[in-house]
Amino acid sequence: MGGMGDAWINAVNRSVDVQFAGFVEVNQEIADEQVRQYGFDPDTIFTSLEDAIDKLDADGVINVTPPQFHKSVSVIAMEAGFPVLCEKPLAGTLEDAQAIVDKANETGVLHTVTQNYRYSQVAQTVKSVLDSGELGALGAIHVEFYKGPHFGGFREEMPHPLIIDMSIHHFDMMRFFLDSNPSQLFGRSWNPSWSWYSGDASASVNILFDNGVPVTYNGSWCAQGMETPWNAHWRFDCAKGILSVEHDIVYIQTRNGVVDGRTQHNAKREVELVPMERQAQDYLLHEFYEAVTQGKPTGTPAQDNIHTVEFVFAVVKSCDSGQIVNFK
Repeated sequence: MGGMGDAWINAVNRSVDVQFAGFVEVNQEIADEQVRQYGFDPDTIFTSLEDAIDKLDADGVINVTPPQFHKSVSVIAMEAGFPVLCEKPLAGTLEDAQAIVDKANETGVLHTVTQNYRYSQVAQTVKSVLDSGELGALGAIHVEFYKGPHFGGFREEMPHPLIIDMSIHHFDMMRFFLDSNPSQLFGRSWNPSWSWYSGDASASVNILFDNGVPVTYNGSWCAQGMETPWNAHWRFDCAKGILSVEHDIVYIQTRNGVVDGRTQHNAKREVELVPMERQAQDYLLHEFYEAVTQGKPTGTPAQDNIHTVEFVFAVVKSCDSGQIVNFK
């Protein structure tokens, strides 16, 4: 109920379609604080999912536990027939992620992952421009991400906090933008002397996708200044011009011909963001609601999201081994 749980409490409270049947919280101080904050009935708060399932009338489970608990919570829910909306990553290890996919396939119960970065106006606008064909063939993508958050807790003890807990968003966005999966990559990670993380908080990755598009990714979670937005900065080099995202503003610059052997360009222009009724957690919650109540598909079910997890742990493998990783 704390941490990211608080974000989902607020998302549900904003919804006109979804309400809480109850909660599971193992930390009594957090439970007490959220009861004071939101006025929840203490009798709807349990210390185990099994107990909550036995005593509550619910339609689904929002799994907001730390990654190492995603498998156990999701499996219990699916075995009881409850659809699951799970915080990313799908699981803390590739083995646990595959076990969740296997259980979803075995039970036929929905398990979907909250890759919320796909569902912003910025990401949807980029996808719309790329899919329109306005800029012609895509040749390469360059991504820059720099932040310096002090979270405390499990993130600062992870072996690869940037890659596993943050870059997963950007890797998933690459898959979304390209409608493709990586075929080969090479990564290098390091931890600067000033870092407050135990594991490597900086990385540089070169990726080649199945459709032939190369991507360069540079990031740090212990940046000391000149930070980017959480969405990162993106540059898409295309046959007819450039698409870029800078400080969450989407820009296009196109060619207008060649004069005296020199390429001429039109003025760089801002792209109007596509309208969205809901974004991020609000979008994902409503999508989950429609999936549970109407059988509509979700954009990031476990069976697809496993490829994002494979991507993440392939980067970890390359960083740890110093070797190129091939997916086939």
